[in-house]
Amino acid sequence: MATTKSGWHLARTDTPPWWTTPLIPVLALIATFILTSGLILWGKANPFQAYYHLLVEPLTMRSTLIEMLVSATPLLLTGVAVTYAFSAGYFNIGVEGQLYAGAIAAAGLGMALGDTPPVLALPIMILGGFLAGMLWAVVPAILKVKWGVDEVVTTLLSNSIMAYIVSAVLNGPWRNPESGWPQSPDIVSNAQFFKLVPRSRLHFGFIVAIIAVAVLWFILTRTSFGLKIRAVGMSKPAAQFAGINVNRTVMTAALISGGIAGIAGVSEVAGIQYHLIGALSAGYGYTGIIVATLGSLNAIGVVFAALFFGLVNIGAQGVSGALHVPVFLSNVIQAAMLMVTLAMFLLKRYRLRRY
Repeated sequence: MATTKSGWHLARTDTPPWWTTPLIPVLALIATFILTSGLILWGKANPFQAYYHLLVEPLTMRSTLIEMLVSATPLLLTGVAVTYAFSAGYFNIGVEGQLYAGAIAAAGLGMALGDTPPVLALPIMILGGFLAGMLWAVVPAILKVKWGVDEVVTTLLSNSIMAYIVSAVLNGPWRNPESGWPQSPDIVSNAQFFKLVPRSRLHFGFIVAIIAVAVLWFILTRTSFGLKIRAVGMSKPAAQFAGINVNRTVMTAALISGGIAGIAGVSEVAGIQYHLIGALSAGYGYTGIIVATLGSLNAIGVVFAALFFGLVNIGAQGVSGALHVPVFLSNVIQAAMLMVTLAMFLLKRYRLRRY
């Protein structure tokens, strides 16, 4: 009589338990810190001391707490932008370019508004940035819905095109005639975001970012359009069978995503720099992808992920000063966390089963 050996194998499941989604970010944090501890030890530093300066010490001082919120502001906006697109199954990698499109609009409008009172100037700036980011997102979205061109390629390439446009503008009509420095003239004071805390860099853009998160939560969880977005993101054929106009939904989500990214550019120009420069963004568009992914494409998750990365960005400076660990530790943590989170989201669809 033939005998069969029993054992374990990985089996795919289409309905992973609900508790895996909130658990993944926690496990990703733990795994990332274990992985990066090796690099810290290699740099002849104590990982526990490094993580204290990275994650705990900034929370004990008012100045670093405020700077954490400043650092998190553009990440909240880019995280929201990515979440809109990814939730509809549209992989918008062009948030960085759309951010710069909004920044160009903000710089131009900020110089032209003149004596316009702030109560009008600020909404005009925000709307202008939204429209600029949305317009920059139009072509890749049309290529996707009309001809099925891979949006990952087109949106990524659009970032490079925008970088050349920014360089052309700053080295052309907006180049400083006195210093020769490639930056636009300053926007008028009426168009600058007001400070939320005196003698700090925390500005009105943080409020705008929180409003954007609240709107994201409401749309995705409380409206029929949000239901359509999530349905299309889970399965386009099933959504189409249910009577949803898939192309229209994807197109709308892509344009909203671009518009929100444009507002992130406005926030940096009107709240921090007061002019356009080539190094306006420290890769906020790309970090927004990590924020949205770590936040499980959820509004509340985006808030926690953005605040965490804001904390890491500020804490990395403290680690560098205290333990002489390179300040690029924050970039390493962000990259490692993205890879770990993506791997865990992939593995959550598999289970060990006996055969």
